[in-house]
Amino acid sequence: MKTADLTSTYSGNNHYARGSNQTKVRAYNERLVLTLIRQNGPMAKAEIARATGLSAQTVSVITRALEADKLLQKETPIRGKIGQPSVPMSLNKEGAFFLGLKVGRRSLDLVITDFTGAIRARINKRHSYPSPAAVIKFTHMAIERLLNTLNNEERDRVAGLGIAIPFRLWEWAKALGLDPKDMEDWKTEDITEKISQKWDFPIYLQNDASAACGAELVFGAQDRPRDFLYFFIGFFIGGGLVLDDSLYTGKTGNAAAMGPLPIRKSNGTTISLMDLASLVRLEQAVIEAGGTAETIWENTQNWAIDPALVDTWITATVSALVEGIIAASCIIDFECVMVEGWLPEDIRARIVAGVNAKLKGVIAPGIDLPVARAGTIGSDARALGGASLPLSDRFLIDRHGFVNR
Repeated sequence: MKTADLTSTYSGNNHYARGSNQTKVRAYNERLVLTLIRQNGPMAKAEIARATGLSAQTVSVITRALEADKLLQKETPIRGKIGQPSVPMSLNKEGAFFLGLKVGRRSLDLVITDFTGAIRARINKRHSYPSPAAVIKFTHMAIERLLNTLNNEERDRVAGLGIAIPFRLWEWAKALGLDPKDMEDWKTEDITEKISQKWDFPIYLQNDASAACGAELVFGAQDRPRDFLYFFIGFFIGGGLVLDDSLYTGKTGNAAAMGPLPIRKSNGTTISLMDLASLVRLEQAVIEAGGTAETIWENTQNWAIDPALVDTWITATVSALVEGIIAASCIIDFECVMVEGWLPEDIRARIVAGVNAKLKGVIAPGIDLPVARAGTIGSDARALGGASLPLSDRFLIDRHGFVNR
């Protein structure tokens, strides 16, 4: 599959630098205000001016324009003891809508979100493995159905489709129990080009784990460190990397692909992280025990799985994650590791607690090991990461922008 024009949620390339013409400066300042309010929640104009360094008059002009465009809305005035009441401005959830497609090895999921990132509707389909033709067919069908949930004005505000997909899918045929020929179409098929032939909005594509990490940046809780490593535990485990509050994807868009990382076994041999800390390992254990693994992929609320199998899988996953975290910490000094996945919340919590407990017993001279935290998005992180791509490209700035934090 061709993956030439990848879009990173925060690429670090600022298209609206100081010194550009007045129209571009205004566009940059509008993005700056939208980014600031998305980070901090409702803010009064005076707060926006202090945070950005813009004049009160400039902030007033910008917020009026964004309100007229239905991207911002006034909240209830806050009355103080002196002077006029303060009127916070917040994101208008009807301001724009975004489509996010997750292409998984066991399922497809298309969501439509409002401007705040809340999912308005979704369509899901499970499969044995993804093929380009099936993905394209599903996407066209699902987009039509989701757009039909909007009125005409809302449909005009659909800003784009973002696709979160594992890269180099043709290399995973063996793990999926397939003949390599079944996945060869991914080498040449450009699904973004095929999908774009039918729709007039822009389409973006990003590695699925990086997209999930991007969802944490755009929609997640803001009380996080500026540098963190991110793991998403799906059929295979994947990774993402945030440096200085920006998603780093590298020249090929596949940075922090932690799955192939070699992990040392007790007998001295090595095995990849994804062979230990992925749901495919749990799926195999369930099948070998005579059970059905469908429950893993049906939902993340209630896994009808033998608790002993889950316990064994969690133990192996925790040990493998700790090995991966130690290796990554030798290269990049990050404060935190975020753990997310297609997981029930209690299982995710057990993994995070296990990682932290094991890290406390590690002696690693010369480096400070990070603390593990649960992600704040949940199992929808990949689909929401897809939806965050058009949102970021159209309405946000690089987080290095001129914001005093």
